[in-house]
Amino acid sequence: MDRSWDILLVEQLGRQRKTTHSLRIAVVGIGHELQGDDAAGVLIARRLQSLIRPSEERLILCAGPAPENCCGALRRFEPDLVLMIDAAQMDEVPGTVQLISCQDVTGVGASTHTLPLHILAKYLTSELGCDIALLGIQPELVEFGEISPLMQEVVPAIAQRLASILGGEAPWSLSSSVVHKMR
Repeated sequence: MDRSWDILLVEQLGRQRKTTHSLRIAVVGIGHELQGDDAAGVLIARRLQSLIRPSEERLILCAGPAPENCCGALRRFEPDLVLMIDAAQMDEVPGTVQLISCQDVTGVGASTHTLPLHILAKYLTSELGCDIALLGIQPELVEFGEISPLMQEVVPAIAQRLASILGGEAPWSLSSSVVHKMR
């Protein structure tokens, strides 16, 4: 059985926490808000902005369809980890959520963006010396219009889970009672 995305994220934060005394995490919500479920990343980031209080250790950006436009803000923030959130064609059941490492981003479809995510990830790793991960959400519908009813349920659940992981005093610890997998 595959481990769920939230457990993998907590494990990654735990590994980084051992090497960095103050873990700086940037969350970048990516997607096109007029393309149905492609808006998931931006909608999650927007929810996170209201759930996590601003701090020197967290930066949450809504990048829209051009995440490369956030490079200046990321450079100034100097993150240890950039967590990109995006709808991703992974050939999974719609609503499936996966944490994808920087090395595996090349196999994930993201055709609505101005710059392919694997190129952006490579650039950010090179320029900022940080780790990159993609939280990919399998869309149900990517066409002009609103997000699907499925994503209307999945987006708030993902945002709430991320807020509990990233916004707490110890984001690298996880209570087994709150572990769950999105679809």
